[in-house]
Amino acid sequence: MPSKSLAAPTRRQALRALIASMLLTWLPQALPAAAAEDGLKAGEYWWTPELAPGGPLVIVVSLPEQRARVYRNGIRIGVTTISSGRRGYETPPGVYAILQKRREHYSNLYDDAPMPYMQRLTWDGVALHGGHVTGKPASHGCVRLPEAFAEKLFEVTERGMTVIVADGATPVPNLERSGILAPTEAAGAAPRPRRYSPPQRYHLSPGLAASGPISVLISSADAAVVVLRGGSEIARARIDIEPGVHFGLHAWVMLESDAGQPSAVVPGRREHQWMELALPAHAPVGHRPFDAAAVNAFRLPPPFLATIHDWLEPGATVIVTDEPVDPGSKVTVLDATEERDG
Repeated sequence: MPSKSLAAPTRRQALRALIASMLLTWLPQALPAAAAEDGLKAGEYWWTPELAPGGPLVIVVSLPEQRARVYRNGIRIGVTTISSGRRGYETPPGVYAILQKRREHYSNLYDDAPMPYMQRLTWDGVALHGGHVTGKPASHGCVRLPEAFAEKLFEVTERGMTVIVADGATPVPNLERSGILAPTEAAGAAPRPRRYSPPQRYHLSPGLAASGPISVLISSADAAVVVLRGGSEIARARIDIEPGVHFGLHAWVMLESDAGQPSAVVPGRREHQWMELALPAHAPVGHRPFDAAAVNAFRLPPPFLATIHDWLEPGATVIVTDEPVDPGSKVTVLDATEERDG
């Protein structure tokens, strides 16, 4: 029986009006691959893509450390010093997707300031790009990278890939063995029998976006699972959740290999392999573990779970947040608003 849509897909609005950086051109030298990360000076980086020739990429920016780290298929292949937004123009933490890439770009907000190898994170001014890196906050909101590093990064990234901007120190990803929607296993967790009352509480609309990277957003505030492909909503389901339950903010990126065992959430499927990313508000006071037992308690319809599981490919993201995924969130979660020149 066809499932019924809960509501028409919504387009989330931009959360902050940020402006692009005025830059100076400066090309530092790359450090040897063996150089210690702690020894990086302002404007220095190391880049060793040969450590992981293939697999999904993710970029993790640590604002307190003024560092950006690049992981491919769970392996760190690059580290660089950065300059994020200075006081009054702070770079907002959150989970972003690369919306646009331009080798040559100039700010229309700040006297045509050059922004080489620009990779846009929001349409209103936040981007990764090459520029003068001091190792301290110095920009008007963007994340400045050493220009030589920005060029190398530009060559390997794709639109839609995930960029984490974290306001916690040392965001070190962890490899996880997990099933869809439950990237942290609970000991002994197993699927539980489910009962549903009509109508079933979900929609599956893959025709709204035929291609592009997939992100699964799970919001305790909205009591919903929302699936985006290339920024467009293609599926949504309500979840059963007790009032006041919080999980914190979590993000995972799907890797190439599976976990080699049956899923604890989706019967008849094998678990995917994920890399967990550290995020701000990762473990607030009073939060509950987000694990297979928690997902089973959502009482998601099996057809919805199985379909989403089968849609996922390496590079897909699963994000859990206590903020709404529609307008009003305090933390940006994959903002994909209308394009504007900026």
